Amino acid sequence: MRSSGVLLHISSLPSPYGVGTLGREAYAFVDFLKRAGQTYWQILPVGPTGFGDSPYQPFSSFAGNPYFIDLDALRREKLLTREELEAANAERDPCAVDYDALYHKRFPLLRLAYARFIEKLPSDFFDFCRSESAWLHDYALFMAIKDAKGGAPFETWEDGLKFRRKAAIDRAERKLGREIGFYKFLQYTFMKQWNALRAYANENGVRIIGDLPIYVSRDSADVWANPRDFLLDENLAPKLVSGCPPDAFSADGQLWGNPVYDWKYQRAHGYDFWCRRIARQAAFYDVLRIDHFRGFESFYAIPAENDTARGGVWEKGPGMSLFNAIKKKVGDLPIIAEDLGYITPAVARLLHDSGYPGMKVLEFAFDSREESNYLPHTYKNANSVVYVGTHDNDTAEGWMRTAAPDDVAYAKRYLNLTPHEGYAWGFIRGAAATVSDTAIYTMQDLLSLGSEARMNTPSTTGGNWTWRMEKLPSAALAKKLYRLTVDFGRLPKEE
Repeated sequence: MRSSGVLLHISSLPSPYGVGTLGREAYAFVDFLKRAGQTYWQILPVGPTGFGDSPYQPFSSFAGNPYFIDLDALRREKLLTREELEAANAERDPCAVDYDALYHKRFPLLRLAYARFIEKLPSDFFDFCRSESAWLHDYALFMAIKDAKGGAPFETWEDGLKFRRKAAIDRAERKLGREIGFYKFLQYTFMKQWNALRAYANENGVRIIGDLPIYVSRDSADVWANPRDFLLDENLAPKLVSGCPPDAFSADGQLWGNPVYDWKYQRAHGYDFWCRRIARQAAFYDVLRIDHFRGFESFYAIPAENDTARGGVWEKGPGMSLFNAIKKKVGDLPIIAEDLGYITPAVARLLHDSGYPGMKVLEFAFDSREESNYLPHTYKNANSVVYVGTHDNDTAEGWMRTAAPDDVAYAKRYLNLTPHEGYAWGFIRGAAATVSDTAIYTMQDLLSLGSEARMNTPSTTGGNWTWRMEKLPSAALAKKLYRLTVDFGRLPKEE
């Protein structure tokens, strides 16, 4: 079935509190998607962000981001007052998230809400803690210890805590009981609000596409609680880290720094960690995009002591044995495989064998020096998802200003781009017209914004992940997108 949707992260929603939340603006965005005839709302990972503010480096791949908690809902529940909300407002620029201000103002406010919450604990809080016990306590304890250590990474903690020795853990649980409860409260509140939003979206014919990074953060509850699942040394430091090899775009390659998996150990234990990870994501989303899919066939592993990605080697990944285990233990979930980058025949076979749709990106199509398999006329498989660009790309308008002149001229000829239509909407039309079953457009392109609205520039630090919509999209924009959706046969079918 042909369909389409919009990519907009929760943080990019407008709100009066410095960052997008699960509040009324999120519900209003669902209303926009429904009016525009869209089937999907795609977001980025929703885990709690740490240093660098990247949603792809969360403290846990099981937890939700406390920044996204709707403060107005806490006010309605009498956990906060209007005056307290106004005093803790972290908004400095309605078009950008100020993560420093957010960190210093949001957590004291949430602790104030928790102090009132524990005066009369609802019974479903205990139900939530029991149902999520497989990950929740470890995460809450990890964050409580981390706060007590001034944010220091767990590799620097004293051995008893770093290695999770029983006596040290028991002492920490007794000493930090209130903080542990606070982090459980945050997850309880997040999930209650998330479930309500997702239910509203589904009731209105909108399905949510989530995003799961292939790797987890080095300093995370994931690694701390599951060290055997990663290639770590005797001090729990990574032996090998993730990245991409040098290429024509980067002489040093990309050094991501995440610990790589011990796939031999994981296979021997039925891929339990990955199955639990996927099962948790299934509780969040209707469809899941898995980042860096090619890493399951083979992954680039770099000695941890290296300063660049030079000197790494390709190692074999788990292949279909992982996905067969997931299908057996968790179920045959709707998954999108992020298969961008250098794709070998072996990676193409893995994608085919999995049955998952891969991705096409129009901004990658117009290298005037050679024909690209991202050009729409080369799409041989409707089982694919086409994008103008992803969160890692410039906006379409920005690309038109910064790409090589020959590439821009090629795109203009191929897509019949005109200033009258707008370059971004010409790209959107080109994506909508493809044979791909699903087309996803970024909100920035729908708004015809330039490079100032770019979400992320890979291999850079600072200034990423901050873009926000100043206001909700207009009824006129919904009508325009609806008309395009009808024209290209992507309107949801009535059930």
